[in-house]
Amino acid sequence: MIIKSIYAFLASLGFGVLFNIKGKNLFFASLGGGITWGIYLVVFKYYKFDLFSLFIASLFAGIYSEIFARILKTPVTTFSICSIITLVPGRGMYYTMLESVQGNINNFLSTGLNTLSSAGAIAVGILLASSVTKVITFILKANKISSNR
Repeated sequence: MIIKSIYAFLASLGFGVLFNIKGKNLFFASLGGGITWGIYLVVFKYYKFDLFSLFIASLFAGIYSEIFARILKTPVTTFSICSIITLVPGRGMYYTMLESVQGNINNFLSTGLNTLSSAGAIAVGILLASSVTKVITFILKANKISSNR
């Protein structure tokens, strides 16, 4: 699992370079990708449910991105894209299109639905982390404003 997480770190590093992330932001964005993949592997090892594993890993990626965006004063997308890039179901997308082109409707629908549900689990995890962060930030600002009066 550690070797696979290192490979995920390197893959995220490549995407970070491709997205023109510089300096320490590149390192921390890539680290997010490696840790996110490691969390996915650990959760999948114990629960054997792919969607749950993707959700938990993307939830971590969202929280990680929100924290490091504030620490390093950088947009959240800098970290979130590199953190979730290793979770993206590219293989499923490829095989969905392959089954479509070959005319295998049943396999196309099955693979496509599985791929969409994987992408949905990733999106919900990121969305939940972002929403909770916005609510916490709003509450903290409201408390700060009310204490100043």
